[in-house]
Amino acid sequence: MFSENAIEVHDLSKCYQIYDTPRDRLKQFLLPALRRSVGLTEEKYFREFWALRNVNFSIKKGETVGIVGKNGSGKSTLLQIICGTLAATTGRVETNGRIAALLELGAGFNPEFTGRENIYLNGSVLGLSRQEIENRFDEIQSFADIGQFIDQPVKTYSSGMVVRLAFAVAINVDPQILVVDEALSVGDELFQRKCFSRIEAIRAAGATILFVSHSGGTVVELCDRAILLDGGERIAMGMPKKIIGRYQKLLYVPENRRNEIREEIRREDAVGAVEMEKSREAPVVDIDENQIEPAELPESYDPALKPVSTISYGSYGALIEDPAIYSHGGELVNNLNRGKSYFYRYKVRFSQSASNVRFGMMIKTTNGIELGGGVSAASNRESLAFVEAGSTFNVEFEFSCQLNSGVYFLNAGVVGELNGSETYLHRLVDVAMFRVLSETNNLATGVVDFSCMPNIEFENN
Repeated sequence: MFSENAIEVHDLSKCYQIYDTPRDRLKQFLLPALRRSVGLTEEKYFREFWALRNVNFSIKKGETVGIVGKNGSGKSTLLQIICGTLAATTGRVETNGRIAALLELGAGFNPEFTGRENIYLNGSVLGLSRQEIENRFDEIQSFADIGQFIDQPVKTYSSGMVVRLAFAVAINVDPQILVVDEALSVGDELFQRKCFSRIEAIRAAGATILFVSHSGGTVVELCDRAILLDGGERIAMGMPKKIIGRYQKLLYVPENRRNEIREEIRREDAVGAVEMEKSREAPVVDIDENQIEPAELPESYDPALKPVSTISYGSYGALIEDPAIYSHGGELVNNLNRGKSYFYRYKVRFSQSASNVRFGMMIKTTNGIELGGGVSAASNRESLAFVEAGSTFNVEFEFSCQLNSGVYFLNAGVVGELNGSETYLHRLVDVAMFRVLSETNNLATGVVDFSCMPNIEFENN
């Protein structure tokens, strides 16, 4: 294995035998050998389910990689094989470094043991010596913050206390590779932030992190790359923003176009792999911010300021058209001034009738982080109860541009009820973009302008 790689996965597949009845399982155990002994052809009494098929990828040391995919796509199976808690059917995994896994938190605890005893038990499973565990015990106890329960049997703990203790043990083994399977969604808000902070510190120390998440924003914010699994196959790997866009497109595609979209994503991935070798983080749009002095630009429209990362979801009888930004004077604009308000407008044409219809928008950074947006109704009770086929709606959102200088992207979406549940009838990601012009005397920092006003007074002692 090459020294710069922390994880290598080669032609990895996992097959499960599915039995319709316990009797079939007994037949499979007894009859094949019996049939062979009398010269008869073997029969199978099970169905094969391939959770993973020929998955290949490598992760370099120090990378943070997210794995996304709908439920049943093979994400958890992949992590379990990488951690060594599940055997592959074919293929192999090579890892280089100490692994700490946050899979099913608390699954390895003995409920009869105290929290203190389980710290030593789990620490030894994760590869620490007793002396190493003793050296880290105070830090583990402090992070878990379960007080006197540390000396009580785990069977008396609440589920939240078990999670706290399990997380505290796993992240205090100084892992070189940290594997996380949706464990970041547990606990209260304060504990979640505490966990994120520790994971960020582990990442900053140079560890490799591989994790599963259904939160696109988390993947975009934390990851260097992302992997898209579908039906047990790796169909794309690349920049987080692009992979999340493809995942969401696949998630909401009509079933009759699913295979078509899968193949389209595969083709895009093949092209993207070549581009990735040239630049891991190529810009989403080729804009030279220094070619003109933004401070000298008035509020205006630049026809060259168009996104190249637009993704259109499959349509369920609705189609979004002509999304654009307008000033209060009615002019089309995409060079905006901080502190002013604008209108984001688009049309929606309905080729099919729809019920409980709502419209929405979202503003994002170039890295895909969602900054904020709005919807036309807070719930189904306030939505449009029924829309007839052939209808057209003009949608308008007024927004205040409280953003600092930079380039931003816009989404547009329309949701409605389909087969008893709310879903996107059409959605456009990165369909429009705008630039916020810089100001010479702007004191605001970061992305959002919170109107922070400094007041400095000299205290004469």
